[in-house]
Amino acid sequence: MTTIQWQPAVNALTTPSSYKMVFLPRNVVDTQELAARMATELPNYSAEELRTILATRNKVVRQSLINGEQVTEENNFTYSLSFTARLNSADDAPPPVDQCLQVRVHASPPFVAEVRHAAQLERLSRDKKLPLINTAEDTLLKLPDVLNPDGVLQLTGEDLAFDPELGGGECVIEGTAGGRAVQTRLNLVSNSAIMLMPEIPAQAHPWNNEYTIAVTTRYTKHGTPRTGIYERMLRTPLTLSNFGHPHPPETGILTGSAASAYVNATGGSATEDTRLRIQVVADIQGERLLFSLLDMKEGGAAGAEVSVTQNGEHSLPGFSGSALSSLAIRVNNYAGLWEMVRNDYGGRLVDVLEVKEG
Repeated sequence: MTTIQWQPAVNALTTPSSYKMVFLPRNVVDTQELAARMATELPNYSAEELRTILATRNKVVRQSLINGEQVTEENNFTYSLSFTARLNSADDAPPPVDQCLQVRVHASPPFVAEVRHAAQLERLSRDKKLPLINTAEDTLLKLPDVLNPDGVLQLTGEDLAFDPELGGGECVIEGTAGGRAVQTRLNLVSNSAIMLMPEIPAQAHPWNNEYTIAVTTRYTKHGTPRTGIYERMLRTPLTLSNFGHPHPPETGILTGSAASAYVNATGGSATEDTRLRIQVVADIQGERLLFSLLDMKEGGAAGAEVSVTQNGEHSLPGFSGSALSSLAIRVNNYAGLWEMVRNDYGGRLVDVLEVKEG
């Protein structure tokens, strides 16, 4: 029987330190593969017909939610809606739909029970040979965990080598809100490092700039594929346009895979086009988020921190020498941002911002 593989990994969020169980997927099943597998179970249908059926099903579920309905598939999944909004009084107008409406998908108890009943877990030793990605850095900006479309991404680690020409593995960048791209512009592939010019798949919304990267390889000609997933998220730069305009367009920032932006950049004052970073840190003891602007060097100049404890408008001061004297932001989903920064980013989240006057 095929097993569900997992491996212990350090949980940096606990004191004293502990370990968490990390799921190691053997493969990623996309729509095409799902349809092909269904065709083997339903030989009267072609894979293409089943892809059409899957697309139609998704369309019907989506329209049902738009109609204000909940979709419950017996012993399968429930699709429902929820809201993330804070109202100061019962008579307050709700926020715009793209800021408060969330789509939820839940597996039914029978579905979960069936998976658990049939599941066989396989613990992979931390010493077992797997591709291990230790660091990811954009060599142009010289910043960790930045996925720059104009740069070269360098991965360092252990047992990373694969041969794409012989089908012996691949390096994949995948968006957390959709999109998957096998990397083909590889400059270097060795056991200790991979360098590539990233091919970045599009995601559902402009603020969905969060990606994962994984390496799959075989250590023998007919060996089992082994996949190593980088534990940290990669993030692409975001562009703030028309900052010379009195009312520049709002830009979603500091968000993961959510269908609405947790934070919007709403305006600011810049003397010229510039590039900088925005940081948000979870202050666990103070139960607050600390926002600040940073230059493009780790440990470099930084603006004053602004403490935030709820949704609302805020102004972040620039730092010495910056062409951006201030940045106006609006926190739309404080609770969601707090959970993401604390649970997915180890307490610190940073976005690179390209500020354009025109």
